[in-house]
Formats: sequence, C-alpha cells, structure tokens
Amino acid sequence: MTAALATEGCRFDRAEQLQQLRSRMAAVSAKVGAGRRGQARHDDVLPTSQSLLPIPDSLVELLPFGLPRGIVGVLTGARSLSLCMAAAVTAAGGHVAIVGQPDVGLLAAAEMGADLDRLAVIPDPGADPVEVAAVLLDGMDLVVLGLGGRAVPPTRTRAVTARAQHRGCTLLVTDGDWQGASVRLDAQVCGYEVTGGRVPGFGRVGRVRLSMRARGKALTRVG
Repeated sequence: MTAALATEGCRFDRAEQLQQLRSRMAAVSAKVGAGRRGQARHDDVLPTSQSLLPIPDSLVELLPFGLPRGIVGVLTGARSLSLCMAAAVTAAGGHVAIVGQPDVGLLAAAEMGADLDRLAVIPDPGADPVEVAAVLLDGMDLVVLGLGGRAVPPTRTRAVTARAQHRGCTLLVTDGDWQGASVRLDAQVCGYEVTGGRVPGFGRVGRVRLSMRARGKALTRVG
C-alpha cells in the first residue's frame, strides 16, 4: 500500500490524484468496517477498544486514559514519537498514513514493531498537504501530517477537526501548529543507549531515551 499511494499519483493531474486517493480510501474504509467508523450517537458508549487508539508502552504513564479516536494532536520534538505511534497502531491491526515527511524512517518503524503492510507513506503531497490528509481520514485509523511550517487558518482547522471526529480517525500534526488541538505531545532526546561497541561511546545506537510532556483536554477522562 505504501508504494501505491506514494507513487502512482504522479501520472495524474492534481484533481485526478485526489480522486484516485478518495477511491482508495473508500476501499480501505470498507475493509476496515463501518463498526469503527463515524461518530457514535450521544446515547451510545463505544467499547474502550474502539474508542481509544493503541499507544506505545512509553506513553502509558503520560496518557493514563489513552488517546481517543477522532481527535487532533500536535507533536513536537523528536520524530521518533510519531513513528512509535504508527508502530503501535499498525501492530494492533490498524491503518496509518504518514503525509509530508519525506525522510520518514521505515526501517526504524519496522524495528519498533510496525506492520509496513498497514502503513501508507505520501512523502510529497504537493502544495496542499492538509487536503491530502483530509481525504486519508476516510480510510485510516491514524494520519500523521507534516505541515512543513505551513500555517493553517482556523476555519480550515475546524473543518478538518470535525471530519476527523466524524470519521473516528486521529490526526497527529508535526512541523507546525494546529489551533484547537485536543492534545500536545513534546518529546526531547535526553540520552542514548549504545550497543556493540568495544570502545566506550562508540557502537550502534540501540535505544534513544526521550523526555516527554503532554498537555490538553484529551488527557482528561470524559463521561
């Protein structure tokens, strides 16, 4: 799925690319099943397994109530945080798309346990990555969107946020800001664990230690 979403669109103009993407997302959404899609009625209570997104073990203490589906979050700092999220979701059987991150490390994601067959990468979404991400919300459990420093007007953030909530897909934004985000996660590298080196300080980086912070209304249990 990664190669199909990332490369086939180059043969079409912009409108055709988006139509192709919508068709693919409709097919993926049908496979995932309508049971997890769409916003629940106010008098319905979704099971925890359906209302929360799988998260890596490293975030359990930081997000004691989990990460709700259908919200928008902002990630800052170490890029490995978004890869950890993608790995956790795909390992649990979900579908993830990473948009606007041309240097995403698929090998690192695989080493974190990601199922690459469930991971779609669109490294160059063109001039409007937000539009591409909005289409992907229809068929994914998690979309990671790299804004590349772009500013998104409030009217548009509200529209995309509403779409994410309706589709039950979580949107995590990197390399930029998103007004009205439900959660903000920051990860800073605080150390490394080196393995295989005979000389102290030299060898292969086996693990990166992160110092993480979280804030936002998604950290409070609702209901």
